[in-house]
Amino acid sequence: MFHSFLIKYGEIGIKGKNRYLFEDMLVSQINYTLKSIDGEFHVYKQQGRIYVECGGNFDFDETVEALQSVFGIVGICPVVHAEDHGFDALAQEVVSYLEKVYPGESHTFKVNARRARKNYPMTSMELNASLGEKILQSLPQMKVDVHHPEIMLNVEIREKIYIYSKIIPGPGGMPVGTNGKAMLLLSGGIDSPVAGYMIAKRGVKIDAVYFHAPPYTSERAKQKVVDLAKIVSRYTGPIHLHIVNFTDIQLYIYDQCPHEELTIIMRRYMMRIAEHFAKETGCLGLITGESIGQVASQTLHSLAATNEVCTLPVYRPVIGFDKQDIVDISEKIGTYETSILPFEDCCTIFVAKHPVTKPNLNIIKRSEKHLEEKIDELVKTAIETTEVVVVE
Repeated sequence: MFHSFLIKYGEIGIKGKNRYLFEDMLVSQINYTLKSIDGEFHVYKQQGRIYVECGGNFDFDETVEALQSVFGIVGICPVVHAEDHGFDALAQEVVSYLEKVYPGESHTFKVNARRARKNYPMTSMELNASLGEKILQSLPQMKVDVHHPEIMLNVEIREKIYIYSKIIPGPGGMPVGTNGKAMLLLSGGIDSPVAGYMIAKRGVKIDAVYFHAPPYTSERAKQKVVDLAKIVSRYTGPIHLHIVNFTDIQLYIYDQCPHEELTIIMRRYMMRIAEHFAKETGCLGLITGESIGQVASQTLHSLAATNEVCTLPVYRPVIGFDKQDIVDISEKIGTYETSILPFEDCCTIFVAKHPVTKPNLNIIKRSEKHLEEKIDELVKTAIETTEVVVVE
């Protein structure tokens, strides 16, 4: 029945003279997402609206699910087109629409007509009244309720006439790519995929870096992170995943530094390496999944100590969330089941029994001096041997 969708957006509508840039990016993102769906799709802008025309055989539910992963969309409206053959033909189309979408059902309704094409012979108010009358004559089980209708029947008179009543919610946010690019420190846990999703929702293109520690972490742990990146890429588009071999750096820190400081010092070197790739690829910041107080390395003192090595800003979108808040989002976006698979990452393998929770930056820097003999060479090697995988 439905062969097109009206795409509703939110914040884009208040972007003033730059609105067309955001609209164009949204059209581009929709086109990219629908490439993986069987069918022929034509996405276009018209009079402040975005439409998706569907040709050939296409799966309605699969298409809607794909559109629900495109940031910037707040509503997806399955639309029926009506030709302009006069009011009686339009009324017949409207009644037919209600019969097919709500067969035999009793509902309250309101007609909301909008006459964007001003040469149409009836005003919006006249259309509301006349179409409502025709519906009541043809479908006596329906009742009018102008204040709290169960069905808001929208009829838009444009170059074509569009009829729709269902608005399927989209993810909201801003189209990916409208707010620069950032580098996500992606682990195999629950938090970092959620952090990447949340920043991408604000229009930021995401790349990622993962710290691998073979043989202490397995190939299955690495594959788990790739799988998480694939799930996140449904929303963000392709992700360039930098897989860094971190084993030699970790072992050297383990040998040379106090064990209660291991986590902080390792995190500082992770941030240094992540920032290297961020700058190399034009990213404007780093993203982590840290939440205040969740573990020893995420106290305010610890976060300050890891931040100190960075010149780029570090964005932590889940910083004030309880764990359950983060879990709820991970379940919604589909990363939770993968995140809880029992393959440990390098942060959990080398954790100290009693990690420092209030690190003193001067003491941390003093401990790092024990690394001066080999650390620069190890970092250089880790960077040069990094594997980059394009995940989509």
